[in-house]
Amino acid sequence: MDNLSRLSDELYLDVTDFAHSTPHWFQSLTEVWTEAGLLLFGVLFVAGWWRARAGASGAMALALLAPLATAFGYVVSEALKSLVDEERPCRAVVGAPASLVPCPPTGDWSFPSNHAAIAGAAAVAVALAWRGTVWLTVPMALLMAFSRVFVGVHYPHDVTVGLLLGGALAFLAVKAATRPVGALVETARSSRNGAVVWCAGRGPRQHASARPEGVRHGAR
Repeated sequence: MDNLSRLSDELYLDVTDFAHSTPHWFQSLTEVWTEAGLLLFGVLFVAGWWRARAGASGAMALALLAPLATAFGYVVSEALKSLVDEERPCRAVVGAPASLVPCPPTGDWSFPSNHAAIAGAAAVAVALAWRGTVWLTVPMALLMAFSRVFVGVHYPHDVTVGLLLGGALAFLAVKAATRPVGALVETARSSRNGAVVWCAGRGPRQHASARPEGVRHGAR
């Protein structure tokens, strides 16, 4: 464990030293990405829902589950963070350069990285709902994880575990819930279609044999 911790410290120092050697514009771009990059996953959630809205119930279920599975990954990551109580490297690593963003206060623990967990969960969940996006979601998640070390607020092992944890939890949640959620979507669609038919004046009609006698024979 000590060797792994030492290795993570050394990798952290290598990345943060590299960060301080990059141009100011690149540092600023990374600071924006590490704080706002997760919003792009939100855009993909909406785009995935829009794409699936007229498709099969299973496709809609996957689109609806993507943000829910991501939230599940975040909740578990946050719970684990409260149990481990690992100090942030920007405060704990001796000789580390100043972090590019403000170092979170004591009590906002480091392990695992919530940003990386959310990114890993979102990458997997979106890719399951929209298979063609895997080439986009995986690099986005990796860049998010790397940016957390780059700006100096996480160890490499924080983001590695965060990515794997979030991705695994999202995969399991989506696989477990797709069938029941798909059934709910199908039920909701059937109910909605029935309501539309009724409101359009095409509700159930009486069979001729069920009409009143006078009406059936044209009685006056």
